[in-house]
Amino acid sequence: MADTFETLAWDDLRLIRAVAAAQGLPAAAAKLSVNHSTVFRRLQRIEQQLGIILFERHRTGYVPTAAGEEIVALAGRLDEEITAVTRRLAGRGNSPAGELRVTTSDGLLVHLLTPLFARFRQACPDMCLDVVLTNQALNLSKRDADVAIRATRHPPENLVGRRMATIAWALYGRADLPVAAGPSEPDLAGRDWVSLGDDLTALEAARRVRARVAPERVVYKVSTVLGAAEAVQAGIGIGYLPCFIADTMPALARLAPPDPALADDLWLLTHPDLRHAPRVRAFSDFLAREIGRWRRLIEGVAAD
Repeated sequence: MADTFETLAWDDLRLIRAVAAAQGLPAAAAKLSVNHSTVFRRLQRIEQQLGIILFERHRTGYVPTAAGEEIVALAGRLDEEITAVTRRLAGRGNSPAGELRVTTSDGLLVHLLTPLFARFRQACPDMCLDVVLTNQALNLSKRDADVAIRATRHPPENLVGRRMATIAWALYGRADLPVAAGPSEPDLAGRDWVSLGDDLTALEAARRVRARVAPERVVYKVSTVLGAAEAVQAGIGIGYLPCFIADTMPALARLAPPDPALADDLWLLTHPDLRHAPRVRAFSDFLAREIGRWRRLIEGVAAD
């Protein structure tokens, strides 16, 4: 009997279900787009293979036996499963699914990326974002992350991606502690300064303070850009900050125009093996479009 059941194919199940639904051969044949004699012969063959009568033949039509009802129920369940799987697979082409591990910095996340991530989730509800905050580069080759969003002038050579914008930096202080318009840095030498920590010396802003500000005037160091912005806003001192962060803080004011020498590039990076993965491609394309809408703020134009 086990060998017999192995020969029952999906087309056989469809035929049995059609006969039960139509309660006769002619209507079932029309539903299956075959002729009446074909349905008759196939039904006979199936019953012979199973060794079971599936339908009682009455003058009013074909009525499933208990065994026939079981197979009709099985065919219904399989049809529902096939439909559901086909729908999910078809939908993945338009709405990628799965988890995407994204690494970025706290400043980019809090002041720029979080609302963009929220809109991405609305556009791709089957995606899950696992966001890792660090100012250090993760090893994308070892899948520590799938995508890195970084402010850097020199992205790693082993990664691929796109430059989305230029991040402008300027000198900021509290708006209620004004200085003369357009001061030069020597004029500010007597002020207290907030600086980025030693682990961020790759940023030009950190090197600028180290090179041009007397060590005794640097009264506060912090290892994150977001922390530096909070310190300047608290009045601890003046400092260089990204415009897209500082320009959204009402308590802060620019003490000098954005300095192109301090600018960084905003990169979206991934490993070459992942660049064509649907979830990576969908995320990259979406984020590039959204970043374009914020370009003026990121590039320091909004407050000029």
